[in-house]
Amino acid sequence: MTEQSPLLTVRDLKVWFDVKRPGAMPWTPVDKLKAVDGVSFDLKPGETLGIVGESGCGKSTLARAVMRMVPTEAGQALWLGQDLLEMSKREMRAHRKEMQMIFQDPLASLDPRMTIGQIVAEPLKTHFPGLSTPEVKDHVREVLDRVGILPNMINRYPHEFSGGQCQRIGIARALIVKPRLIICDEPVSALDVSIQAQVINLLMELQEELGLSLIFIAHDLSVVKHISDRVMVLYLGNVAEISEASQLYRSPGHPYTEALISAVPIPDPQAEREKEVMLLDRDLPSPLNPPSGCVFRTRCPIAEERCGQSRPPLKDLGKGQQVACHLR
Repeated sequence: MTEQSPLLTVRDLKVWFDVKRPGAMPWTPVDKLKAVDGVSFDLKPGETLGIVGESGCGKSTLARAVMRMVPTEAGQALWLGQDLLEMSKREMRAHRKEMQMIFQDPLASLDPRMTIGQIVAEPLKTHFPGLSTPEVKDHVREVLDRVGILPNMINRYPHEFSGGQCQRIGIARALIVKPRLIICDEPVSALDVSIQAQVINLLMELQEELGLSLIFIAHDLSVVKHISDRVMVLYLGNVAEISEASQLYRSPGHPYTEALISAVPIPDPQAEREKEVMLLDRDLPSPLNPPSGCVFRTRCPIAEERCGQSRPPLKDLGKGQQVACHLR
């Protein structure tokens, strides 16, 4: 990929939520749940950034913070040099057509009271109110056909479609305003494996055809490897590693990344039986009370005393690989 100015630049982004303890008095100080605690990354035009990590590590919260769907504590989210977090609602609305989102549950993300034609047309009516009704219908039929939904189904309701078809409708709704960035929040986790492959291939085709940038959030590292140019690994709201996809899978730099990759199933039964799985001790700590220093140290097999004294910065290991670990 040629060197280009970033489309999106996120710097030291923090999303903290106030949490009251059960039974606490009104004057009792609230706890801070640090869902995202200082995440930084760049996204170039036409690039796919995969984001992986366990449930509760902050993947979806990070995506929603970039889209201004949840309030942020600190940091920057620069869209072509303009800070989205400092914009007024009117200014942000003008940029929303450039950034769209696809959600995890395909059926739940579609209004059951609206036909799919109305659902897909809604963003057009919001961002391009000057279009006539025939023009809107033409755009809707065109984008539905592009994602594999027959235009004659335009007057049907979401419950009449399968999960895979509903996700295609969600993709059509995101594409209708011709965005530059689509954030995919675990878009295939609720689908069958065969349907997952169809949706992933569709997204890759659309990206190549339209020059889209993607942020692809998932649990399945094999899916992320297939679609991503670079991968960011999150742990408890912190970046553990950012690397080119091929480099990360070939030579993971962070112990947590090693554990995630070792758990990925191998299609070869013999190789699957012989592989060594890196099991992590203990459960994921609570983000209400994260460990001091390196947040992974309580589960890390190579942790030392210094790991609890300071938070490791992202270190450049070369070949586009950055790792937050004192011992690497």
